[in-house]
Amino acid sequence: MKSAYELAMERLEKTQPSVALSEDQKKQLADVDSTYRAKIAERELFLRDQIRKAQTAGNLEDVEKLEKQLTSEIARLREDCGAKKEKLRANFVK
Repeated sequence: MKSAYELAMERLEKTQPSVALSEDQKKQLADVDSTYRAKIAERELFLRDQIRKAQTAGNLEDVEKLEKQLTSEIARLREDCGAKKEKLRANFVK
C-alpha cells in the first residue's frame, strides 16, 4: 500500500515530469547562483557601509531608508536570480 506522499509524487510526475540535468546544465545554474550571490554581497557591503556612516552621523531617517533599500534590493536580486534560473531550465527542456 502506498503512502499519500508516494501517490502525490506519482500524480506530480505525470503532470510535470522531472528532468535530469547534465553536468553542463548544473554548472550553468551554479554560475547563475554564484553571480547573483556576488551581486547581493556587493550591494550588501556597500549599503551596510552607508548605513554605518548614517548611524555615526546620527541620521536615523537615512538609516531607515537605507535599510529598506537593502531589503528591497536583496529581494529583487533573488527574484532576478530565480527568474534567470527558471528561464535556463525552460531552455533545457526544449
